[in-house]
Parts: sequence; structure tokens; C-alpha cells
Amino acid sequence: MPYINIRVTDEEVTREQKRQLIEGATQLVVDILNKNPQTTHVVIDEVPIANWGVNGKQYLGTKK
Repeated sequence: MPYINIRVTDEEVTREQKRQLIEGATQLVVDILNKNPQTTHVVIDEVPIANWGVNGKQYLGTKK
């Protein structure tokens, strides 16, 4: 049973974008690993932008 965890910053990812991520990630393990989509789980974690860092610095993104 594949478990896929996707983490994104909480910068207004839409429900449709999440649906596409879930569908695409599922299809990827079906195509590459020959896994059953009915037992493939995908979880999307939205991380507060203040809790994200890149290049040794806190990422500020576009949120105000």
C-alpha cells in the first residue's frame, strides 16, 4: 500500500490543484511501480509559510 505525502506552503493551493496533485501522484506510482490505485494513499500537508525555509533563511513568500 503506497503512502505519498506532499508538503506545500499554505499559499492558497486550491481544491482543484490538490485534486490534480492527488490524481497525478497516484498515477505516477501506478505507471512506474505498478501499484494499485485503490490502495494508494495521498496526503497533502499545508505548512505555514513562516515554518518554511530555503537557503538557510526563513521563506517569506508572498503572504502578508
